Amino acid sequence: MKRILYKLLYVGALSLSLVGCDDRLDIEPRQSISTNVALSSGENIKNILIGTYEETSQSDSYGGFLQMMADLYGFEDQATWGGTFQEPRQIFNKQIFIDNTFVRDLWLNAYEAINQANLVIDYSDLIEDETERNTAVGEAYFLRALNYFDLNRFYSSPDGSLGVPLSLEGITDYSQNLEIPRASSAAVYQQVVEDLEAAVELLPESNSFYADKYAAQALLARVQLQIGNYPAAAQAADAVIENSGHSLTDSYADAFNNDVNSSEDIFAFQVTSQGGDNELVVHYADQSFGGRGGDITVNPEYLALFGETDERGDLFYISAQNGGTLTGKYTNQFANVSVLRLAEMYLIRAEANLRAGTSVGATPLEDVNTLRARSNAELLTDVTVDDILLERELELMFEGHLIFDYKRTGRAVDSLPADSDRLSFPIPLREMDVNSELVQNPGYGS
Repeated sequence: MKRILYKLLYVGALSLSLVGCDDRLDIEPRQSISTNVALSSGENIKNILIGTYEETSQSDSYGGFLQMMADLYGFEDQATWGGTFQEPRQIFNKQIFIDNTFVRDLWLNAYEAINQANLVIDYSDLIEDETERNTAVGEAYFLRALNYFDLNRFYSSPDGSLGVPLSLEGITDYSQNLEIPRASSAAVYQQVVEDLEAAVELLPESNSFYADKYAAQALLARVQLQIGNYPAAAQAADAVIENSGHSLTDSYADAFNNDVNSSEDIFAFQVTSQGGDNELVVHYADQSFGGRGGDITVNPEYLALFGETDERGDLFYISAQNGGTLTGKYTNQFANVSVLRLAEMYLIRAEANLRAGTSVGATPLEDVNTLRARSNAELLTDVTVDDILLERELELMFEGHLIFDYKRTGRAVDSLPADSDRLSFPIPLREMDVNSELVQNPGYGS
């Protein structure tokens, strides 16, 4: 029997998740309600939206594994995976098996969140108050865009022709044929842009710790930079810098390990001692901070990139377990997981302006030096694209940007060309087995 199962959330709300049961386990759980009831009121639709946040923030996705995989995939000599888990080791070695459970669960979790977002959009008319309805739909568009964007970046074919399947309607009946082919990568990115543009129009300027207008604009800036629409990227980043009310924290270290959003956090998933996931601490931190002792150790080659006065180079410590150097960005196991922070917007505006030959909001040199001044790094007198890309590694390392920066700029990763078969995730074996419409990425068999 197929049903919609409500899972109790740590915030006391209910989230929607679609699951299947064998007949011998066909028992209605106390926390389960029928599909008709789940989709029958505006309050239930808003609960499904809260569930979409919860699903997106799971450890398999933005609770830490997604960011960690993006960095492991991009590491050359900056850091090393020394943990015992084989799935991350495959990603670090750029030799991924099609049954890799990290790769599988990222796909599954993202599509569960996307389906929930679709249901909110499809049934939003049940929310009677127009302002609440617009906000809910805007948040659903934001979350759908966030999930599709990174799915597409991880799983697109090396030549960029094939993206991931696009499903834009909520599924409640799993008895129908659900097999759909992969869309083009360009079509997925276009849908992401359209979702975010709609979110910008629908969302309020402030929305507690949920997505607001500026979170949508910040993600849109990231997307436009990824697809090479530099004028649009500069404009979106500038709108966030100038109008959002967010400001850089006083010091670089202050941007991390926060129980509540810092002034720099444009959007972060909330973590408390009662719930939420922060797997970044688990794999990046020493045991004294709630980690595994440092699965990922920082290499001297990366530390050497910092200038003598650059305080960003001080945010490291020695593991008591393995003697390796660890990043200090993740030493609070209950810290919020920051997804969009203001520093990235300065770097997006700088790079986009430089590539487009514009100076929207500020010159590229001014933006780079704004960040360097915050960290007491030596100010630059001139700036090139390479300087900005280096600045991204100094500022954003271990936050889930590395492989995407290398691939979008056509740079080789560990001697592999940016379009190597080994730098695109395989379509998970589970999906290939159940969906005959899917085409596997090159290098992974049929």
